[in-house]
Amino acid sequence: MLMNHTNQTEDDLFSCYSPSVVGYRYFAVLWGCAVTITGTVGNLMTILAFALDPRLRTRFNVLIVNLAVADLLYCTILQPISVDSYLHLRWRSGQLWCRIFGLLLFLSNSVSIITLCLVAVSRYLLVAKRTVFDRVFSDRGLTLLLVSAWALGLVTFGPLWPVYVFVPQVCTCSFHRTRGRPYTTILLFFYFFVGLGCVGAFYLLIYRRVQIASQALLRYRLSRRSSRKKPASSAQGTDDSGVESGMANTCSCEMSSQADITQNKDEITSIKPPPSTQGTATALNSSTANKSPPEIVRAPLVSTPAPTTEASSSHSATSGDDGEFKRVTRMCFTVFLCFVFCFVPFLLLNIADKHNRAPQVLHMLCANLTWLNSCINPVLYAVMNRQFRQAYHVLLTRAAAPFTYLWTQWKALRS
Repeated sequence: MLMNHTNQTEDDLFSCYSPSVVGYRYFAVLWGCAVTITGTVGNLMTILAFALDPRLRTRFNVLIVNLAVADLLYCTILQPISVDSYLHLRWRSGQLWCRIFGLLLFLSNSVSIITLCLVAVSRYLLVAKRTVFDRVFSDRGLTLLLVSAWALGLVTFGPLWPVYVFVPQVCTCSFHRTRGRPYTTILLFFYFFVGLGCVGAFYLLIYRRVQIASQALLRYRLSRRSSRKKPASSAQGTDDSGVESGMANTCSCEMSSQADITQNKDEITSIKPPPSTQGTATALNSSTANKSPPEIVRAPLVSTPAPTTEASSSHSATSGDDGEFKRVTRMCFTVFLCFVFCFVPFLLLNIADKHNRAPQVLHMLCANLTWLNSCINPVLYAVMNRQFRQAYHVLLTRAAAPFTYLWTQWKALRS
């Protein structure tokens, strides 16, 4: 009887059964399966695209791959277990795996937040302080940053090992809501509020800097139109177009290949820059070309007086409204917004419902929304980035080639 009573108690500890969620669990299972398949395939394709496509092997995309690895960890290992717990409305993997699950869950989330911070910082430094970007995000610097991101996540959430338990409200394993305080409260505040707040602040700084530079460029264009007395010669226009295109490409060197930059040249309006900015174009292109030969397009050398910093940054940051820098920054900001959208409802519900008075199905719904974050990023890359979209297409074509061949042979035999 004592053994039966003990077993019954243990079953209760790992059960999330409630009549109110019996019907909802089927939606959660279908949703979890979709996240598992989409996230595993999408993040694996992102990693393979980076490894196989030389155009994607840039310093910035290393951060994208690190984000994909963190999401892949969740989709391939943790998500199927969550689906199983929702299907049976109980945890069937035991106490040890429950603690491992909780640790890996928060490790994956913390690495994702740290990587989003690094992405935002890299975008800001690329447009504001290029020399600092080259120094901080060098090959050695990137390796150190990525190792530190995983180590920091492990060190901060590792001490919670004794308090990782099964949480019936969300039918999964997490840290205990009260036993880990105040340490858990500090961690959540640091990662989700301070960390994500810093990401938003850096994107705001990028937006303001680009807006200021765009306004400066617009004022310059208007002044040139009003002061123009005679048309420029065709030779001079060619040189000026090359300089301005080179300056625009300097800002987008981390995201596009040499072929893509050449194609983007056709989209940039040929505007004759002031003499004070021509020397800057030469200096920027000559200094950066030696550091990343496959990523930089050299501009024609022009001998002019020394430039002013404001004018050069204005042209280099904003030449071409549809430039690669703006497109990639917009994509990164969308990834950040999706992360916030997925996690904020869950965090707010847990803050507001301290006594677990909200319906269990509401807790489950908010928890299931966080699953979306682990599979949505590859979709955003495919929609918003031409190079990733092309790389995905190549990978899918190669993967489908054997099936296409078998289908062709089968049709030939039938005919």
